[in-house]
Amino acid sequence: MFDTPGNTLEKLRYKRLSTWILFVLCVVLMCPANVTMHDETETEPNSGNWSWWPSWRPTSMSLLKSTEAKIIACLQNEVWSRFVTLPNQNRIWTLKVTNKTAQKQREPVGAQTPLVMVHGFGGGVGLWIRNLDALSRSRTVYAFDLLGFGRSSRPSFPSDASLAEEQFVSSIEQWRESMGVERMILLGHSLGGYLATSYTIQYPERVSHLILVDPWGFPERPQLQVSAAPASEVKRVSPPRWVKALASVFSLFNPLAVIRAAGPWGPGLVNRFRPDFRRKFEDLFDDDTMTQYIYHCNAQTPSGEVGFKAMTESLGWAKRPMVQRVHLLPPSMPVSMVYGERSWVDSSTGNTVAQIRGQSPTSVTLIEDASHHVYADQPEEFNRVVENICNSED
Repeated sequence: MFDTPGNTLEKLRYKRLSTWILFVLCVVLMCPANVTMHDETETEPNSGNWSWWPSWRPTSMSLLKSTEAKIIACLQNEVWSRFVTLPNQNRIWTLKVTNKTAQKQREPVGAQTPLVMVHGFGGGVGLWIRNLDALSRSRTVYAFDLLGFGRSSRPSFPSDASLAEEQFVSSIEQWRESMGVERMILLGHSLGGYLATSYTIQYPERVSHLILVDPWGFPERPQLQVSAAPASEVKRVSPPRWVKALASVFSLFNPLAVIRAAGPWGPGLVNRFRPDFRRKFEDLFDDDTMTQYIYHCNAQTPSGEVGFKAMTESLGWAKRPMVQRVHLLPPSMPVSMVYGERSWVDSSTGNTVAQIRGQSPTSVTLIEDASHHVYADQPEEFNRVVENICNSED
């Protein structure tokens, strides 16, 4: 949804969005006609005459691996990392973090239900760097790159929303089976929260507690309301026609196509438009390690991004809003919803979920001075909240 330019801040945001759209359009017009930009899965290396296109981007899985290794090296606890191969030969990149001190003292860390963490759109396991040590104090913590993201395999996704969602969910279940995790506390952030909920609906016996952190895709898309006020009293301004037209063009692309289309300027775009990622982790890195990580995660061939696009409509609303399905969760399933006070995700949806679930155990927590990336903005408070939730289980 476009914000109407009612004040200076909104005008700046409006102008920035328009600039992004214009940039993508210019890149498309400069590209050869027989390169199908909106279907980027065709731009694989060695794909005919256009094998130069991916190499134009200063990225590779090796660079992603080395950048992530620098991040993971900050962990103090024991880290087990490897690719978990699924029955269909797709691979899921996985971290398993355990308390090194407890292992040396032979304390029964494995007796507690493990915590499994699922990242959001465009993310990867590296974004949990401020949480993994703290949350693995008393239990094993697993974090993995969703299928189609990070270092995991990047297969084709269907364009149908329900089939794309099912592919994500099936890969999580196949990962669980391969890892031998019988039961877990499942935590999902943003898109990860949406998929974690879908997974729990299908496999409730495998989840002891569902933790949703600023979950995406829950509310229904608001319906346009026609104001009965006189024209002189209506203050909302419709976006200009040229913006609407460019938005239509923009909708043909995968959400992060601009990063890949920018080629060698891609890392600079990430630094410019997401400087907050550098600030969130500046106590760990005094350089652009985290923005480089974000870039390398998303400059690869889009896959999960295609699946995400299949599940969305009109700038990010879910085609299958989760509020329409939360009643399918078992009544006894505890659900904890954690929101950032300054997030663009509407925390009132958590109250809606609680109302739908009635007497079922549902809690909503608001973390002050935190945006959408709650776990990085206020890591100590986030870790405390999540640890308390986990300890309530065992």
